[in-house]
Amino acid sequence: MNQKDANAVAAHSTKNGQGRVVVIGSLNMDLVVRSPRLPHPGETLVGESFSQVPGGKGGNQAVAAARLGAQVTMIGRIGSDANGQQLKQGLEEEGIDCSGVASDASLPTGVALITVDDASQNAIVIVAGSNGALTPKAVADHDAVIAQADVVVCQLESPGETVLAAMQAGRAHSCVTILNPAPVTGPLVRAWLETIDFLVPNELEAAALSGVKVTSPDTARKAAWALRGQGAHNVIITLGAQGVFVLGAEEGHDGGTHYPGQRVDAIDTTAAGDTFVGGFSAALAAGRSRDEAVRFGLAAAALSVTRAGAQPSIPYLREIEAL
Repeated sequence: MNQKDANAVAAHSTKNGQGRVVVIGSLNMDLVVRSPRLPHPGETLVGESFSQVPGGKGGNQAVAAARLGAQVTMIGRIGSDANGQQLKQGLEEEGIDCSGVASDASLPTGVALITVDDASQNAIVIVAGSNGALTPKAVADHDAVIAQADVVVCQLESPGETVLAAMQAGRAHSCVTILNPAPVTGPLVRAWLETIDFLVPNELEAAALSGVKVTSPDTARKAAWALRGQGAHNVIITLGAQGVFVLGAEEGHDGGTHYPGQRVDAIDTTAAGDTFVGGFSAALAAGRSRDEAVRFGLAAAALSVTRAGAQPSIPYLREIEAL
């Protein structure tokens, strides 16, 4: 974050250090199966357990930001079904403002089919459902809320035109804008990248966007620089157990920093990236520096992988402060 960004956050943030985050994105019900390993194409495996838990990258990131200290507003779409009611109720119980969460009677609530293996790796298939009905009008209808935010967060589980409208609205109101480009559906054009303060892909997403295979901090550096060449500002590539690589907009040739991951006994990595994004967003909104926000997000993500499930695994601020 450059000094202009830092000043904008400081100007927006509340006096008690609790910043405001608006998350615009997906709400899914996660259908989670645990199995010894991930199945091969055409193969049937016997699973070990099944659970149904609230998820969606937008919902996960909103819950993470709220538990980790921010005032959060969620803008999204659910179906008029039991899954939608459960998702909205869960967000409200987290203290999240759901005035931007509307129901769509014509579409079911989105779902994610998740398989987690004994090595804590996962494979995920999402069905958008009502998430596909989140339009740019929803962004425009909540412009006053965005105007009061410090940070605006999006993912790519919502229609592209809506994500672009959200990033543009955030920029127009001097918010810090964060895009977690998941799932990757194609290259991000310069017009998109110019609206994004922090682009936060994982290894696979960074590789798909940059053309550089990412397997290490060194290859992450190359991918980050390739994304800078495309017009990205700050790039943060999450590397799982290896931590994150950060390339700031102000850094010169060969710049960038690798932040190692914390050593933990991982159980389930499903929401680790979302926890990092939510924690990073909450810390930035509270006026912390980029370095502090990255380390805070890493600590939260490390704790999350020691627990099963998506939203159930996300830690609270008091747990991070106790570390």
